[in-house]
Amino acid sequence: MCKLFVEADSELWQSRARSLRIDGMVTSVRLENFFWNVLEELAERDGMNVVQLITKLHNESIEAGHDLGNFTSFLRVCCGRFLALQLSGDVPTDKTQPIAGLNADQILEAEANRVH
Repeated sequence: MCKLFVEADSELWQSRARSLRIDGMVTSVRLENFFWNVLEELAERDGMNVVQLITKLHNESIEAGHDLGNFTSFLRVCCGRFLALQLSGDVPTDKTQPIAGLNADQILEAEANRVH
């Protein structure tokens, strides 16, 4: 079992920082390459670059009243949720289908029904 993880490309768990500007403020985000790859796919699906996606996630989280004290953890969870929702079939694997076009309420309800 562990061979699937231990012998994977070690570049996946190497981390790198990217400097970006969110609402005029320069910041740096350090994530493992695996997560940068997932964020790139998410961004591409909605016609954005990674900086635009991160800015959108940040702003929408603030609008929703979330405390983003650990923003990198939030981004990792976003990536994990995206992959889990694909695995459950709630989010299509078709990379041409934008995430913004999905019915979020319906997906959240289906997810909640599976948990309970």
